[in-house]
Amino acid sequence: MTSMTKTAPHAMRAAFLGLALSLASVPLAVPGVAQAQGLFDPMVKVDGAAITRYELDQRAKLLKLLRAPADPARLAREQLIEDRLKAAAGTAQGIVIDDTQVRAGIENFAAQGGLEGDQMIALLGRGGVSEETFEAFIRSGLIWREVTQAWFGSRVSVSEADLDRARAAIFDGTGVRVLLSEIIIPFNEGNEAEVMARARQIADMTSTSEFSAQARQLSATPTRDAGGRLPWQPVTKLPPVLRPLVLGLAPGEVTDPLPLDGAVALFQLRDIEETDVPEPSYSAIEYAAYYIPGGRTDAALSRAAEVAAQTDTCDDLYGIAQDQTANVLERGTKVPGEIPDDIAISLSRLDPGEVSYDVTRANGQTLVLLMMCGRSETPEDIAPVAAVDEDGEVAAPDETAQLSAQIASRRLESFADGYLERLKAEARIIEY
Repeated sequence: MTSMTKTAPHAMRAAFLGLALSLASVPLAVPGVAQAQGLFDPMVKVDGAAITRYELDQRAKLLKLLRAPADPARLAREQLIEDRLKAAAGTAQGIVIDDTQVRAGIENFAAQGGLEGDQMIALLGRGGVSEETFEAFIRSGLIWREVTQAWFGSRVSVSEADLDRARAAIFDGTGVRVLLSEIIIPFNEGNEAEVMARARQIADMTSTSEFSAQARQLSATPTRDAGGRLPWQPVTKLPPVLRPLVLGLAPGEVTDPLPLDGAVALFQLRDIEETDVPEPSYSAIEYAAYYIPGGRTDAALSRAAEVAAQTDTCDDLYGIAQDQTANVLERGTKVPGEIPDDIAISLSRLDPGEVSYDVTRANGQTLVLLMMCGRSETPEDIAPVAAVDEDGEVAAPDETAQLSAQIASRRLESFADGYLERLKAEARIIEY
């Protein structure tokens, strides 16, 4: 399916949670037939098949609501071009996806976030995304799955040597750490388009000095004065949304703009290395959030600095919040994939007892002081979920079968990606 449908389940659940919360108070939008002049004019043609301004706008809205880890406008254009190529490949192979299959695909997609299909459609509708747009998104993924299975399913096999290499990669006792620089640019009222345009320019940079100069000028993080430069950190401490983006970079490259709540983030990879000591993974993050009215005003930032100076542990925040309303302080433990992206990124810089205050809520009117309380490491001896046989007996988990399926899936995806790149190279794509 499309890149969004391959998102890990915990990340998808977080996206759906954010979608539900962000739309809870939004009045219902009626996406119906657009009346704006030129909305249905073609903006791109792929081998003669048009992509309209309306389709681009709708897909960008969908991706933004699902918190896609990239600039929604750029990703929408890329996906819709790919969708036209996928549809043509499906037609050439006689593949037809009927409405029943699309409905099943919607239910499966929604279920990843603990929703029913109609609930998902209603939530998207509140954000201005039509049911037809969502159906087209699902249909394209189903078509591509059938195309890739038909083309490459018989070619994918996993040998014992493949399994041995995979086991060695998992258990060789090494870890990976990265050296990043960051820029997080907050949105102000009415300047979102301007900020995103600037972020896209920064994303094309390959010079670390140029990126650092932009960080000093634009970033709202504590690393601003250091040119956005972060110290070495293991990839396991990065938020789930950021790991695949960073690991897909070469040194000097920058991620696509990553939309956050009220801001956009960019990360540049300065270096990457393997270590002899495996880095722990984390199953839960405990943190506290103290809310300060005023957003990024001098008064609010001064208050945050004052609180930071008075506290050493999360327990200390209870004294700070004493005699204030109950909702001024929140503390809890969450699975990493359930933490909002902007908060997760801020927490990734912190050790227990450390604070940051570069995140806002309420459309920038509330500053959030975050304190890391602790991280729970994933036990190394967690066993795979055991199966139950026909007699009701618990069977030993088939780790080899699980590993084989993962290798086959990655191999099939690699074949599919290569095929899609070939289709793009051979297509006549005209952008207006």
